[in-house]
Amino acid sequence: MTAALDLAGPATPPRRNGELVFAAPWESRVFGVTMALHEAGRFAWEEFRQRLIAEIGAGERPYWASWAVALEKLLAANGLCASGEIAARVRQLEARPAGRDH
Repeated sequence: MTAALDLAGPATPPRRNGELVFAAPWESRVFGVTMALHEAGRFAWEEFRQRLIAEIGAGERPYWASWAVALEKLLAANGLCASGEIAARVRQLEARPAGRDH
């Protein structure tokens, strides 16, 4: 099972010199988690892609934040992780001291 990242259009990830661009470690991690779950057969790529396009279209947040929200909604919709569990984990991670982002 392979995912084809868009090279044009609303779901196109930010790139520099052809390489994906991540401004913070969490961005590359959410990308990696998404790809791993897809490759494990947990969801169809097109289903995620459509959710990503919808989140980007809402225009409320930067690209990778839209990606994370699309993934969270997909996980909840497919029963892979409840929204409350995700929110609790986010709060737990945010409470860690600075410099503990790995």
